[in-house]
Amino acid sequence: MVATLYTVFYSCQHLLTACLIWVLGGDDLMLAKSVNPEAHLLAVEAYAPNVERLRSQGINVFSANIERDALTVDDEECDVVIANQILEHTKEVYWIFHEISRVLHVGGKLIIGVPNLASLHNRILLLLGKQPSVLKTSSAHVRGFTKNDIIQFLESCFPNGYVLKSFGGSNFYPFPPIFAKPLATVFPTFAWGIFFLLQKVRSYNGEFLEFPIKQQLETNFWLGKDV
Repeated sequence: MVATLYTVFYSCQHLLTACLIWVLGGDDLMLAKSVNPEAHLLAVEAYAPNVERLRSQGINVFSANIERDALTVDDEECDVVIANQILEHTKEVYWIFHEISRVLHVGGKLIIGVPNLASLHNRILLLLGKQPSVLKTSSAHVRGFTKNDIIQFLESCFPNGYVLKSFGGSNFYPFPPIFAKPLATVFPTFAWGIFFLLQKVRSYNGEFLEFPIKQQLETNFWLGKDV
């Protein structure tokens, strides 16, 4: 997973200069810093112990609930936004992607990493009539993602807003590392984790908040205080 993220960061190192937001933990930010030491790093975190750990590493941290709070960043201020191993823990994807798309400037990069609901071992579990390991009711995960689902979600809510620049996989359960790395490289949609490098290519005007209203989705999604 680290190698996959490093490859993604390296491919957009020239953008890691103004504002880099990351939303869970600190290792990803430090990895980005190793790619470009001049990058200005910002973290968004709600869990108090993680907030203190990040601040002890000299990272500027905003303590916020990303499912309800607006990011304290101006419109189109960010070069790169990272959401690695976070979306599977959240319900309010429309609000989260609204804020991401608001703060990311046109031409900026969005890096997403999520467990793969369509990984080989999850497909086998479903075939056997068992629950996929990444989406157990008793776990912290509340959403499952596949490559096609994320691309379809972005295109449905924000048509022609993002372009996929790169895609990769990491880990290939249940194989040991010596086999897992090449398998994940050749068959990324079967890997345990999937990673997206997306580029924002047009201005954002609130489309993620409009989508559930227009589609009359029968779920009580958080769309902001004024909705």
